[in-house]
Amino acid sequence: TGAVVLHGKGLRIAGAAVGARQARVLEHRRAEQLALLPEQPLRAGHRYTLHFQYFANLSESFRGFYKSTYRTREGELRVLAATQFEPTAARMAFPCFDEPAFKARFSIKIRREPRHLALSNMPIVKSVNITPWLVEDHFDTTVKMSTYLVAFIVSDFKSISKITSHGVKISVYTVPDKISQADYALDAAVKLLDFYEDYFSIPYPLPKQDLAAIPDFQSGAMENWGLTTYRESALLYDPEKSSASSKLWITMVIAHELAHQWFGNLVTMEWWNDLWLNEGFAKFMEIVSVSVTHPELRVEDYFLRRCFDAMAVDALNSSHPISTPVEDPAQILEMFDDVSYEKGSCILNMLRDYLTADVFKAGLVQYLQKYSYQNTKNEDLWNSMTNICPTVGSDKNELQGDGFCRISQQSSSAAHWTKGETLDVGAMMDTWTLQKGYPLVTVTVRGKNIHLQQEHYVKGEDSPSSAGYLWHIPLTYMTSKSDTVQRFLITTKTDVIILPEEVEWVKFNVDMNGYYIVHYEGDGWDRLINVLKENHTVMSSNDRASLINNVFQLVRIKKLSISKAFDLTAYLKHESQIMPVLQGLSELIPIYRLIERRDVDGTGKQLKEYIVNLFKDLIDKQSWSDEGSVSERLLRDSLLHFACVHGYQPCVDKAKGYFTEWQKSDGTLSLPADVKSAVYTVGAQTPEGWEFLLSKYRLHSFSVERHNIELALSRSRSKDKLQWLMDQGLRGDIIRTQDLPSIIVFVAKNPSGYHLAWTFLKENWEKVVEKFELGSNSIAGIVTGVTSRYSTSSQLAQVKEFFSSLDEKSARLRCVQQAIETIEDNIQWMDGNFEKVKTWLQKNHL
Repeated sequence: TGAVVLHGKGLRIAGAAVGARQARVLEHRRAEQLALLPEQPLRAGHRYTLHFQYFANLSESFRGFYKSTYRTREGELRVLAATQFEPTAARMAFPCFDEPAFKARFSIKIRREPRHLALSNMPIVKSVNITPWLVEDHFDTTVKMSTYLVAFIVSDFKSISKITSHGVKISVYTVPDKISQADYALDAAVKLLDFYEDYFSIPYPLPKQDLAAIPDFQSGAMENWGLTTYRESALLYDPEKSSASSKLWITMVIAHELAHQWFGNLVTMEWWNDLWLNEGFAKFMEIVSVSVTHPELRVEDYFLRRCFDAMAVDALNSSHPISTPVEDPAQILEMFDDVSYEKGSCILNMLRDYLTADVFKAGLVQYLQKYSYQNTKNEDLWNSMTNICPTVGSDKNELQGDGFCRISQQSSSAAHWTKGETLDVGAMMDTWTLQKGYPLVTVTVRGKNIHLQQEHYVKGEDSPSSAGYLWHIPLTYMTSKSDTVQRFLITTKTDVIILPEEVEWVKFNVDMNGYYIVHYEGDGWDRLINVLKENHTVMSSNDRASLINNVFQLVRIKKLSISKAFDLTAYLKHESQIMPVLQGLSELIPIYRLIERRDVDGTGKQLKEYIVNLFKDLIDKQSWSDEGSVSERLLRDSLLHFACVHGYQPCVDKAKGYFTEWQKSDGTLSLPADVKSAVYTVGAQTPEGWEFLLSKYRLHSFSVERHNIELALSRSRSKDKLQWLMDQGLRGDIIRTQDLPSIIVFVAKNPSGYHLAWTFLKENWEKVVEKFELGSNSIAGIVTGVTSRYSTSSQLAQVKEFFSSLDEKSARLRCVQQAIETIEDNIQWMDGNFEKVKTWLQKNHL
């Protein structure tokens, strides 16, 4: 060949050679490519070594080899350099074949000052003093891996370490002043890495695993092999000050990154279209691992929330199949969304429920062992899941003629799903990964017969291309006569189940283990609403949460009236479990916010009173402390914050009292971690309280509370203060720019701030894109967050006008389509339901 084309971005090439011979280099900026032109053509079958001499500045964004800064306790500004290469930024640090299928071994040397230390994927094998003020570290050669997993950091971090029971050295690195907050992460990482080595039956292949907290970090964390990186709030935990939700989040993030050491690092998707093979798995494995290593966190209880989150975007026409073609860097970045992560994990959870945990695990292990150090496509996974017999206690297992394992002891499982038909995992899962959206199953009970029908659930106008969508849905159900979970696989548009006897009621999608929603025709909903009213505990709390979610989704597509959905919520007066309570709040509050925005006749106020009344007894029962289980603590945090924000007087008074005491003590009084968001939010309502909170925000000792304080500061009613917060987030000295996306969205959710947030986004679009990159999750979060409560045609026109005025790439962003569809949906919702909500509230005074 006469040219070698590889990737490079923002690198100034000083010279290049093939072996000892000089070569010319051409740069194609838009394609982020370099072409190396040797003097003589390179011949097939020969080995050549390419040499590049180049230099570049540290990146000012959060990608590539970038600069990060922090202040010490004494206020001294210190600089470090860290990397973030996924998906396409390794090319900003060195010329390379920057695609996941080009796996290679990397030998890295780094020169640094003696006061710094350098970290990379592998341990240092030797350090050479080049001059008294320059040291060169030589790192061991990596295993075979993709470019996006290469990492290095040069900093003055401190660390603590432990050895796992399998002999891997785990260390947590942080800025020196925060090393006391590293213990929790270290212990969690040791437990989790041990768990994964046992679960996957594949040893972790590197001698060490470092976890580093980077002061400036765009996403939550990154799974670089042997050197995982995190934003500080995703790794650092202060037992005195951190909340229960912080502990849960940190544990999940570490579990996610360590799962990637197998899913993603050892076995990597061939191209970014199958990113979900990395992310859906890591997201799913969080639940599998943490439920064993940290059972007290009860993570399995929160799983269905992420499925609801995924469904919210997956119900839009602008959604995409889990596996979808992508080409340029912006499209690749857009894949890092709720569909790849959350939906990916939900369909895996459904598959595990369908295959049984043992068969599922055996399939995973087979997949990882077969494809170690290689790249895979969707179908490789499904093939590994078919014809599986777990080896564990194999005397109990017999492979049936259909290639599916029965565990002969459990008669219920022997009649598991398939009635002896061949089980084709690929055919089933293709319906979930190659089609966008999800099914709505309509259930009609006629005597002993249950008639089933499936269709594509879409908000707004259905696109003709999806009319013929069919899914293979592993249905589960229970009835008033039997709480044993019954199973039925539907693969056709309609089907019928015949029950042994007539029943009072039937509930499908038990515990919301399946990624579909259910509508009950005829009096089906009335019967379920009645069950909830009379004795809601006959169903699990996840079943109750899923009914609350489904009933409001059905209103969106006019299958049910809003008054029916509100009838169902009335039972919440007697609900005390976290999932149904949070689900009730997450359905009702957005409706209140839509109505509040154009509240002409007091309906908003009435609705707010209705919601507060529903949960009043539960709010009154909360102790202002950190006692109880993790889920009780999370519930307390959410409920008290909700009550104070929505002006429930007893809560506001109590929070004011706490804030005054705390202010008097100059912030030294130790407040219970779980009441801080409520206390700070109430305190920030006065100018003095706001300034006092800001003064604490700037202090080192409050670093783990930054999120709570940002939330409180952005609830201010002063437009000047809200504007100042966003401006500071862009400047990045008092408020870190990494936190700007959440600040903009907090301000947008504040009734005094939503115009400001939209104006800020329009005026600073270029700067925000430069910092966070087109297509990134950060940009998507800002665009959808700022516009999610718009519900008038003039707002829709403004949004359309602004985005169509931008270049084509920006205008075509998926998040822009999502924002527009959501506003259209809100307009439709308000037109169809506002009067009905008003009437219902007048009839049903609590």
